[in-house]
Amino acid sequence: MEVNAKLTNSVNATATTTLKADEIKQKVEKLAQKAAKNVKIDGFRPGKVPVAEVIKRYGKDLQNDARGELYRDFISEAVKSVEKTNSDIISEPRVLKFDEKDGNIDVEVEISFRPSVDVSGYESIIPSFEEPKATKEEIDAKINEFLSMMAPLKKVEKDSLEKGDFAKFDFEGFVDGEAFEGGKAEGYLLEIGSGQFIPGFEDGMIGLKVGEERDVNVTFPAEYGAAHLAGKAAVFKVKLHEIQGKEIGKLDEETLKKVLPNEENPTAKILEDRINDQIKAEKMAKLVAEELKPKFAEAAVEKFSFDLPNNIVEQEIDMQFRNNWMSFSDEERKKFQEDPKALEEQRAKYKDDALKSVKLTFIIDELAKVRNIAVADNEILQTIYFEAYRYGADPKEHLENYKKQGMIPAVKMALIEEKLFSDLFGKKDESK
Repeated sequence: MEVNAKLTNSVNATATTTLKADEIKQKVEKLAQKAAKNVKIDGFRPGKVPVAEVIKRYGKDLQNDARGELYRDFISEAVKSVEKTNSDIISEPRVLKFDEKDGNIDVEVEISFRPSVDVSGYESIIPSFEEPKATKEEIDAKINEFLSMMAPLKKVEKDSLEKGDFAKFDFEGFVDGEAFEGGKAEGYLLEIGSGQFIPGFEDGMIGLKVGEERDVNVTFPAEYGAAHLAGKAAVFKVKLHEIQGKEIGKLDEETLKKVLPNEENPTAKILEDRINDQIKAEKMAKLVAEELKPKFAEAAVEKFSFDLPNNIVEQEIDMQFRNNWMSFSDEERKKFQEDPKALEEQRAKYKDDALKSVKLTFIIDELAKVRNIAVADNEILQTIYFEAYRYGADPKEHLENYKKQGMIPAVKMALIEEKLFSDLFGKKDESK
């Protein structure tokens, strides 16, 4: 097999060869000879099946296997000729040409390799920041939130229902004059203003008096989970039975024991310290996500230069294109399906963002190594299981879906990134 390969830059190479008909034939015969020793065919003793009979029965499969082996040999030879190793390859080679004529197959591929990334001097681009603080007002508000959550509901005497009240009521929903399944309840308890019901429902109840009945007109959101109701206008007949409210208690010893169950001697000071840390952590997470991380990412992409593997860039372009598919009109989607030129022009619009995204991924990966950031398998498992619980899905099935879709590496990368930025900005802050 004659192989021509050359590097186009430090991490990409093109290679060509011709899988000749006689080479494929020889490989088929070799595979058939091997198979003849084990294959079972009626009328022949084990190990005595003629090679010609094996080829006759399994010729198509043997052809595919032969081509596959020759193709893999071609890739290995191409990698070797550009002084790389198979372990340097990142993702599958991109097939640019695979033309069959007279039994010969002309093949051209692009092979991409993992880049060498030098992140020396990254410390200089870590953004400076002030450590977030929690105010007394914020701490008090959070304590009041705890007290409100723990406070029991009680019937209150008032003229009419207001936002923030709890309504005990009956309701039944109708679409086009017909009651629909799941649209009826009696003695239902709802906090007005909580946003639990579809938009407009809770606002439509404001002003109701105890014992009063009212028709509340709403429209189901277009993206509503039940397709037969999505986007439909509906009328809910409601009757208010009782208005309830919360009587917020004080931060006494009994309440502190409930809020701090693991503390032997819970005090208001301990609770305030915990809340102070929680608020600071929330503010820091927001600061990292909205300001520090974007600044660092932009500076890192600008500072570090290295060649990118083309096949990974192409995969990122494809992903961005797929993610935006539903944002196109029916007419645009049809055009992309029928016009290859229009499709390529649209894909090209994602190239700059794809280059930045891929580059940042390799920078983050290298920084994680430099700073000894690692993610254990049990952390990945825990993350996927927690997500399943949040959405009410079966954890094992959720995990299997991630595996089938090849999403485990993406979860791992997201966790590494989260840990890395926490480490980067945490260490920066501590040095002050």
